[in-house]
Amino acid sequence: MTQSRHDPPIMPPFSILDLSPITEGSDAAQSFRNSLSLAQHGERLGYRRYWLAEHHGMPGIASAATAVLLAYVGAGTSTIRIGAGGVMLPNHSPLVIAEQFGTLESLYPGRVDLGLGRAPGSDQRTARALRRDLQSDADQFPQDVVELMDFLSKEPQQAVRAVPGMGLEVPIWILGSSTFGAQLAAHLGLPYAFASHFAPQQMMQAIHIYRETFKPSKQLAKPYVMLGFNVFAAETDEEAVFRSSSWQQAFVNLRSGRPGRLPPPVENYRGRIGPAENALLDSVLSCAAVGSPDTVRAGVQAFVERTGADELMITSQVFDHQARLKSYEILAGLRD
Repeated sequence: MTQSRHDPPIMPPFSILDLSPITEGSDAAQSFRNSLSLAQHGERLGYRRYWLAEHHGMPGIASAATAVLLAYVGAGTSTIRIGAGGVMLPNHSPLVIAEQFGTLESLYPGRVDLGLGRAPGSDQRTARALRRDLQSDADQFPQDVVELMDFLSKEPQQAVRAVPGMGLEVPIWILGSSTFGAQLAAHLGLPYAFASHFAPQQMMQAIHIYRETFKPSKQLAKPYVMLGFNVFAAETDEEAVFRSSSWQQAFVNLRSGRPGRLPPPVENYRGRIGPAENALLDSVLSCAAVGSPDTVRAGVQAFVERTGADELMITSQVFDHQARLKSYEILAGLRD
């Protein structure tokens, strides 16, 4: 059966991006329990992947030890793919990441993804505390990716072996929020995940570059684009807007140099802030759907039609955990 030009775009697969948010009045231990609950919920609802993002020194993000937390989530799930969205490779040696994700793949075979980014995932002081030379390591990113791929290959060219890791060929993704990652992913023939959920400015340009310059590889025969997308779904538009205000507050605070824990929602947040903050939110909300099921469906369909995304990586920074689960449930129901 073919799709007519008048039909809405076919919904792509949905996946989950989790920052294991620490809410005001809570702690990391509760965040970890919530993360497992979310992964299990996503598995039941048919989400394809559950990914955690690496950040350091952030009061509201608990997923710093990404591989450790993924091991916990993997033990509590059975079918959903688990992975990093992503590991910030300048913070680590490729061998260590090969060993960590080789361990995960050995524990949960056929379920592990490894997304790689070149940002430090922190401020410069925190990055220095990770004992890395920021400039040289960022410039070294393409070579580090190739080295890591070699460690995971069946016939590595290096004398050192990743044990576990060698021969496991964990699928590697390139992550990015600019055209640099698009060029690298296309050159290496790897799937590409763009961080449009927080940095949409270069999204369309990066997608175009990736698709136009893609070179097939052993891992991937044709381009595959996954895009970050914010969803805040509730029974009514009004409730969804209210729930989304926690994320909006956190985003404005972060970009204003005041990172903190995820705050509770407030009424009329957009009316309480100035033009500069509203302009910041207008930009990031271009890659978001906030509202009732019908509103969210229309927003997702319009985004897919505009971008041709092969998969959407959904993030939903909701203060109340049950409301967060409900948002993912509503979105999953739109595929039926």
